[in-house]
Parts: sequence; structure tokens; C-alpha cells
Amino acid sequence: MSPEVQKAQATTGITAGERRRAALVEVDEAKFSWFHAKACIVAGVGFFTDAYDIFTISIVATMIGYVYHQGGSNTPNQDLGLKVATPIGTFIGQILFGWLADHVGRKRMYGIELIIIIIGTLGQAVAGRAPAISIYGVIIMWRFIMGMGIGGDYPLSAVITSEFAARRIRGRMMAAVFSAQGWGNLTSGIVSLITIVAYKNEILSEPLTDLKGIDQAWRIIIGLGCVPGAIALYFRLTIPETPRYTMDIERNIKQASQDVDTYLTTGTYVVDPIHNTERAEVPKATWADFRRHFGQWKNFKILFGAAWSWFALDIAFYGLGLNSSTILATIGFGTYTKGTKQLQMYQTLYNVAVGNIILSVGGLLPGYYFTMAFVDFWGRKPIQLMGFILLTIIFCCMGFGYHAMLATSPGQKAFVFLYCMANFFQNFGPNTTTFIIPGEVFPTRYRSTGHGISAASGKLGAIVSQVGFSRLVNIGGKNAWLNHILELFAFFMLTGIFSTLLLPETKNLTLEDLSNEDQTNFVHDAGIPAVPEEVARISSEHRTLHQL
Repeated sequence: MSPEVQKAQATTGITAGERRRAALVEVDEAKFSWFHAKACIVAGVGFFTDAYDIFTISIVATMIGYVYHQGGSNTPNQDLGLKVATPIGTFIGQILFGWLADHVGRKRMYGIELIIIIIGTLGQAVAGRAPAISIYGVIIMWRFIMGMGIGGDYPLSAVITSEFAARRIRGRMMAAVFSAQGWGNLTSGIVSLITIVAYKNEILSEPLTDLKGIDQAWRIIIGLGCVPGAIALYFRLTIPETPRYTMDIERNIKQASQDVDTYLTTGTYVVDPIHNTERAEVPKATWADFRRHFGQWKNFKILFGAAWSWFALDIAFYGLGLNSSTILATIGFGTYTKGTKQLQMYQTLYNVAVGNIILSVGGLLPGYYFTMAFVDFWGRKPIQLMGFILLTIIFCCMGFGYHAMLATSPGQKAFVFLYCMANFFQNFGPNTTTFIIPGEVFPTRYRSTGHGISAASGKLGAIVSQVGFSRLVNIGGKNAWLNHILELFAFFMLTGIFSTLLLPETKNLTLEDLSNEDQTNFVHDAGIPAVPEEVARISSEHRTLHQL
């Protein structure tokens, strides 16, 4: 019997648990539809915006240094402040919005984080200074606010996509959403390049004391980041609540059943003859229940494994930014030192933009789509293990062979190749799977919180990498400690192998199967009698369907 018939029969007086089970079967076995594609696009646009806003700062920080230091550069603290403000805001946003989405609702929070991103982005674009106000302080404040919105996007987009997806395509849908990050990174390089070329004449002709062209250019680059978010905002604000949240947290079986029909299948509503929107009793999210659930080793090891894997990965993922200038220099896209100062500024900005495009195309984007191709067939855990193992080997080669490779021209090419392979296997590996797995392995009432904790752990790794390692890289001279930093990356990749072993394989399993909770008596009626014959028949048909 089809899931549609099963659920239709399940609305004729059976228990709340059976009605919930029937609705979930329809979600889990649904064929890919326009609604699934729309959910991916709406969530993906947010990640596109996130990545664009995060990665543009690498070139924008250089431009700000030119403008406010008369052709010079930011101080180390100014540069660090500009780059670390967003990860700190993201860390807070991931925990805060993760918790709010479980307690207030996915729908109620979805779109608010995008509004925060848009406001933070526009604030940066029009930031000014005064005798009592530093331009750096203003931009850092807005980047922190923007980071909070970006942080909220992680658990919300992951969980909404996961809870709407059918089990056979869930990995591909979540990977598709996350792959938008690669396109945001690439687009930031393309927009930067176009803007810099458009202002070429102004950059080459203006005096160092009045670099109006560069000042306008960086504001345009930053400001354009809010355009895709503004386009997607309406669709986020109007997306329906996920059926799982409606059933398991709001305890509204009727509304969830109608939502499944309306948004995933026929487009019609199911009439509930019982007329009771609060008829189910399910476990509630409380601090005591949270401690009870994650106090069990079988559940805590999953949270720890997901959190540490993301932390270890982001140490290297964001730490590679420390290495990008060296990589760009070896392929001819480093700092330009010939001609006038104006020509040096223009050519340096041009080189950085083109170099970032090359690095994005060379490793970042292909990795995302390899994950999409294999994640629902090979599985999440094998991909993550493979990625951590190969990244350990790659960073060992780059770290221990650093001086030998950079000493010769063929060695430099090998170093660039290894850098691109590191980018590739981060994305065809743990960078994508650390986003997917936390959106699957926790029960509904803690799914967003668990994802937020895991993502915040990753962002903590990014902060450690950007703050801590930036203080280490120049010990003994310019980039003198870079080889040892690459060796540290290898160590953290090694720890990621062991944390991955704590995680279950989630391929082709329902979210309820992965929750580590007994679903037999998960839902209880609120004193409403059931029809025994109907319960028996639906239960039998559900077991048959599950076996198939």
C-alpha cells in the first residue's frame, strides 16, 4: 500500500503515534519534487550570501588598508579584528539560533538571520568615521552583527533541509545547500575582479591621500553581498514549518499531517474528524531531559564526535587562509612591487582577485560536487574518514617538505598542487559531511541545538586558527613558522579520524531511526480512544513498507 493511502487511512481514528508514523513515512518516501528543489534553492542562497560575505574580507581588508593608511596596510591588530569579528559573531549566532529554532520554531526564526545579515552588510558598506570613532571599530561591529546572522543560517538551513528531505536523497539535498558556499566564494572573487577593473583609471590616477576610487570599490564589493539575501528573504519568511517540528515539539499531529499533504504531495488538506490540535504527548525539551539524553554515552559520543570533527576541520580550513598569499605568489599572483605606488596597488588587488578565482575553481567547487555524487551511495562516514586520512597525509607532505618544495620551481608547482588537493579533499570530505551529519543524528527536539553546538565548535576552531596561528606564523621571521603550522594542521586532521569513528552512518536511515530513541511508545494520545482494528492494520502495513 502506498504511503498516501496509508496516511489517509491513518486519519480515521487511530492513535496519534500511528498517525505520526504514517505522516513521517510519506515524508521519508516522497519522490523528489519542486518543493524539494525550492527548499534547496532558498537555503542555498543563504549559504551563497554567507560565503560571499566571509571571503570578500580577504581582499577588502587590503583595500581598507590602502584607503586609511595612504597606500599602506592595516596594522596586525586591525587586520585581525576585521577578519575575526565575523567568526566570533558566527559562533554566538550558531548556539543562539540553534537553541531558538528548537524552542521557538524553525519557521519563526527562518528569515530573521537573513535580515540580520542584510543589515550587517549594509552597515559595513556605509560605515564612516569621525574624530571620536574609528572606521575599524565601526566595521568590526557590523561584521560581528553580520556574523551572528551567518551563524544562525547554519543550524536553521541544515535542519529545515534535513527534516523536509526524503531519506534516500537527504544527503544530496544537504550537500547541494552547502555547495552554494563554494559559489559564494567564487563569486566574491569575480565581483572583486570586475569592480577593481572598473575603477582602474581612478586607482591609477588618484593621489595616495585621497583614494576615493578604492574606497568606493570596497564598499560596492561588500554591499552587493546583501542582494541575493534580499531576493531570498520573502521565500524564507513564507516557508512552512517542518512536519517533524509540528508533530514532535508543537504536538500538533493534525496540522503536520495537513502540511505534508499541502507542501510535499497532493496540495490538499486532510480533514481531522477528532478536531483536536493538541492531542499528542511527546518528550519535551528541558534541561533535565537534555542532561538525561546526552548523559548517555551512546548519545554524548555522537555530539562530541560531530563537534570535535568540525573543530578539527575548521582549524585547517580557515587556517589555509594564512597560506594563500604564499600560494598566490608561487603561481604569479602575489604582491606587485614594480612601478608607481598606484600601479602596485591596482596590480596587487587584481592579482589577489584572479588568484582567489583560480584557487576556488581548482579545488573548492569540484570537491562539493564529488560529495553530492557519492554521499547517498557511499555514505557520510566513509567520505569523512577518507577526507581526514588524505588531509593528514597532504599536510604532512606540505609541512615536513615545505622548505624543500619551495626551493625549486618543480617543487613550488607540487606545493600548489597539494594546496589544491587539500581544498578538494576538505570539500569532498569533512567540510561537507560535518555540516550534514549533525543535521541528522539528533532527535527533533534537540536537532537544531545539536547542530548549533557542532557548528559553533567548528567556528571556535576557525577563531583559534585565525587568532592563535596568526601569532605563530612569523616567529623567527616572515612566514618562518608556516611549515610548523602545516604540521599542526596534520595533527588536527589525525584527531578528526578518531572523532569520526564515534559517529554512526546515516545513509538511507530515517531521522527517527537515527535519534537513538525508541519510537514504539514515543507518542501517547491525550486521553482519546483509538480503533484497535485500524491500529493493527496500519501497524502491519507500516512494517511491510519499512521492510520493503
